[in-house]
Amino acid sequence: MTKEMTEGSPLRLIFNFSLPLILGSLLQQTYSLIDAAIVGKYLGINDLAAVGASTSVVFLIIGFCTGCCCGFGIPVAQAFGARSYSDLRRYVANSLWVSLIISIVLAVVTSLLCERILFMMQTPHDILHSAYLYLLVIFIGIPFTFLYNLLSSLIRALGDSKTPFYFLLMAAILNIVLDLFCILILHWGVAGAAIATVFSQAVSALLCLYYIFRKFGILKMEKGETALDRHYIKGLLDMGVPMGLQFSITAIGSIMLQSANNALGTSCVAAFTAGMRIKMFFMCPLESMGIAMATYCGQNYGAGKTERINMGLRASFFMVCLYCIFCFIALHLFARHIIYLFVDVHEYEIIEKANQFIVTSCTYFIPLGLLCLLRYSIQGLGYSKLAMMSGVFEMVDRTAVSLFLVPILGYTGVCYGDPSAWFAADLFLIPAYLYVHKRLSRKRCYVQAS
Repeated sequence: MTKEMTEGSPLRLIFNFSLPLILGSLLQQTYSLIDAAIVGKYLGINDLAAVGASTSVVFLIIGFCTGCCCGFGIPVAQAFGARSYSDLRRYVANSLWVSLIISIVLAVVTSLLCERILFMMQTPHDILHSAYLYLLVIFIGIPFTFLYNLLSSLIRALGDSKTPFYFLLMAAILNIVLDLFCILILHWGVAGAAIATVFSQAVSALLCLYYIFRKFGILKMEKGETALDRHYIKGLLDMGVPMGLQFSITAIGSIMLQSANNALGTSCVAAFTAGMRIKMFFMCPLESMGIAMATYCGQNYGAGKTERINMGLRASFFMVCLYCIFCFIALHLFARHIIYLFVDVHEYEIIEKANQFIVTSCTYFIPLGLLCLLRYSIQGLGYSKLAMMSGVFEMVDRTAVSLFLVPILGYTGVCYGDPSAWFAADLFLIPAYLYVHKRLSRKRCYVQAS
């Protein structure tokens, strides 16, 4: 059930590996879109704004979980590439223990601080209660989210990107059914949408766990391999925490930007919510290509084949550029028609603002694609702390936009918050990648000379 990415055409390997990731990400974003569409159509603009008012906070916490899990998968991928199977099993066992502790602490702390967070973000009073209920349920479900992301990351680290997609497909269908049931039948409002999402992720996590125990003989633990071990915990945290913090640091800038947008009123919040959901749907293949590069780089680094890394990066960037051109054309032509899924056709102000947000973002998708490829490649090569610094550049840029540009340009300033942050991150990541590649080249030359 495993697959090595250390032999063969990088273009073919990365494309085949990333395709299930892309489909899985699209599925996740699809039921996120459907969540928002059902809320907007059946509960109204205020409840749609309530779901969106906390988007950046969810990204802050869930992004930390996702980043940690991706980071935990890198030592596993490197051990697999090096064929150190005992180390691989110890990393897997310790990642489960560490994830359990982190996820429970996060769930408790964030649930207690939920209301205070919304006040600090200047959430409009008319949507505050609904936003609180939605956010609270999401935070309570953090352990399930963490478990699914960890198990998916471990399965991908062993070269299998298809199976998590199949489980996600089942969860997406379940989520849609539960959305309709909780909102239309049980009348649970936005809390029902959050419950449907958490329950679906829990089902995905349990399916991944069952699959790992049944299908991956390489992970069959031997005596002593399940125990907590400081060496392996340190290796996991050295990779996972910087990646998690990178997401969280990036999200701090997003929170600043969303707070500035929240202060503009409920109509701007609703437009931002619709625009953000559509943007996330179209940008998730770029993130998936980056995740594929992390596994590709990790395995080739572990196997000592660092000369293949640049080949993989060039192949990935070619695919990214083709996709970004497609997005640019499709969204400039059809963005308004997609927005109609969320709001009534007579909500002219919201439709125009959402369309402005989407069109502005998709114009700059190529810098975003480059950001994803470079950041995850650097992480896959073991330089997580260096990759984390790109998140600092994003945070600083979004904060500057929130404090200086939004007061001058209003909602237009909000629309340029993300693109300007992508450029800022690229300005750091390009020289950072060149530095990492130069170090690896020197190391390879030294090994060959020895």
